[in-house]
Amino acid sequence: MARARTPVVTGWFREDADGFRLLGTRCAACTAVFFPREDHFCRNPACAGSELTEVTLSPRGRVWSYTDGRYRPPAPYVSDPGREWEPYTLVAVELEAERMIVLGQAVPGVTVDDLAVGMEVEVVPGVLDEDEEHVRTTWHWRPVRPATDDAPTRPAADRERGRHS
Repeated sequence: MARARTPVVTGWFREDADGFRLLGTRCAACTAVFFPREDHFCRNPACAGSELTEVTLSPRGRVWSYTDGRYRPPAPYVSDPGREWEPYTLVAVELEAERMIVLGQAVPGVTVDDLAVGMEVEVVPGVLDEDEEHVRTTWHWRPVRPATDDAPTRPAADRERGRHS
C-alpha cells in the first residue's frame, strides 16, 4: 500500500507537472510579496491593501546565510524521541526578484562545509518526516553546481577561515 504524501503546511508549495515551487502572495496595492503566504491583509506596515493574489516564487536564489541545527526542532517538525537525532543544515536564501529571504533545510547530505554565502541554490521537494502510513513533505534547498566543475563549492579563503553562520 502506498503511503499518503501530505504537505507539512498546506498551501506553502506545490509539486506538479511544471515542477516544485514555493507559493507566496502579492499585494495588489503595494506589490509586496510574502512567504509564508498571507490570505487576509498586506503585512507591509505602510500599506492598507487587502487584495492578495497567489504567486509562484523564484525556483532559485543565493545563499544569504546558513548554520547547522544541532537540536531537535519544535513543531510542526515531528520526531520520535526514541530515534537518534541527526543534525541538519539550515539555509537562508535570498530570492532577488521577490526581494525576500526564505529559510529552509538543505537537502540531506549538504553540510555547512558545502555552502558559501552567494552560492546559487534551488528549491526542491523534501521529506520532513515519514512513518508507515504517511510521508510529510516540505521543501529543501540544493546547491546548483556547474556540470563541469569538480572543485569545492566554497572559496579557499572561506574554508581557511572556518564556517560561516
